[in-house]
Amino acid sequence: MGKGYHTIVSHPEKCDGCKKCLEACSEFHTGAQDLVHSRIQLVPDNETAGFELVLCHQCGEPRCAMNCPAAALSKDEETGVVKWDENKCVGCQLCTLTCPYAGITFNPAADQVMKCDFCEGDPACVKACPRDALELKTGAAIFNSWGDLEDLFVPGMSACLGCNSELLIRHTLRRVGPNTVVATPPGCIAGVGSVGYNGRTCTKVPVFHPLLTNTASMLAGARRYYNRIGRDVTMLAFAGDGGAADVGFQSLSGAAERGEQMIYICVDNEGYMNTGVQRSGTTPYGAWTSTTPVGTVLRGKTRDAKPLPLLMVMHHCEYVATASLAFMEDYYAKLDKAVKYSKRGMAYIHVFSPCPTGWRFSPSNLIEVSRKAVQTNMVPLWEYINDEGQIRFTHPVDDPLPVDAYLSLAGKYRHLSEEQIAHIQRTVNNQMKILKSFTGERPEITAAEVAAKLSDMKKQSPAVDA
Repeated sequence: MGKGYHTIVSHPEKCDGCKKCLEACSEFHTGAQDLVHSRIQLVPDNETAGFELVLCHQCGEPRCAMNCPAAALSKDEETGVVKWDENKCVGCQLCTLTCPYAGITFNPAADQVMKCDFCEGDPACVKACPRDALELKTGAAIFNSWGDLEDLFVPGMSACLGCNSELLIRHTLRRVGPNTVVATPPGCIAGVGSVGYNGRTCTKVPVFHPLLTNTASMLAGARRYYNRIGRDVTMLAFAGDGGAADVGFQSLSGAAERGEQMIYICVDNEGYMNTGVQRSGTTPYGAWTSTTPVGTVLRGKTRDAKPLPLLMVMHHCEYVATASLAFMEDYYAKLDKAVKYSKRGMAYIHVFSPCPTGWRFSPSNLIEVSRKAVQTNMVPLWEYINDEGQIRFTHPVDDPLPVDAYLSLAGKYRHLSEEQIAHIQRTVNNQMKILKSFTGERPEITAAEVAAKLSDMKKQSPAVDA
């Protein structure tokens, strides 16, 4: 399937124009911080009053190389870097004219062209940025590691446009592998064809359709049977929040308490999306659903979401994690651990799964909605290993955006008042305090104080919003 490469991504909203990146680039290549030698540039954006980074994109089919008459530019298939050979260059500068990104420029001090060479795989500019406006994306490692593995979910599924579940199913089964039995209770995933229709299924592995109430117990029985006949087969559940947090919680709780060997993935789209967008226990406060309408009396859901991942931590599962597919490297790392710990007991992953149809946003914004949820701490990414006994943040957000940066993206929140937004912000802040109390970062917080915080959060949720 070819090969993927690491890339440098800029975040203009974080850049203050300090030019530390330019100085680091120049120093790495010349030993001096003279900006004339920097192979990257900052361009002011008059509309946003910010700065855009200009650098070589290391194109897959670089126009600079195709138009170079001396063959001084070439794509390195191993590293992905477009390399420049000084000994072949004749200085015609055609490359600077053909690059659509202005990524290759002429250096008058050195009297030659120059371009980003990725600093031997460890870009100096990224390390030098004090505001994390530059980021080294290494997600290509996922493609290189797992891209050639068989896709165990076949074409022909009937998911809604932009459905997050398709990404989830395909990546999860590709990583977990064919030695798997899958359970998909009633919900979006079963509805798109995982359990099949007209004699066909959408999976290439054994799959069955339990009830909403007994997914975990049926998987536990299947695993015990395989244990009896001496086969090590992974048990995997894709259950919606209704099948996990609500009517299915009794079997999930029982299986977790017994330490049943399985991977239980809660696909949390914050409601019963495939039956009419009704509210569930994980629907957030203030959200519109068909059963929490918006009008002159009600203004969306009047209660906060059930903290299901923390409840699973309290069950002493071998492994518990939260995940978002906007951060795929994080998810794959957690899948690796889930496979490992499911050999000993329950591994539970709570996947944030925005629904374009039920949440009222464009399918093209799926990843942005997922990303902003993490950047605002609405969906903190963390993991818990029972042997270690504490939570660890896997993508800490030290300077989170205000929650409105996320809420404004989804139509189900467009009616929120300033008071409701303030309540959600308080809830998020309290949630982070509670999580940090389990990390060891704040050992002074006692269990009684955590219980008091939970009580405060409950009291702050009004019964009805007038």
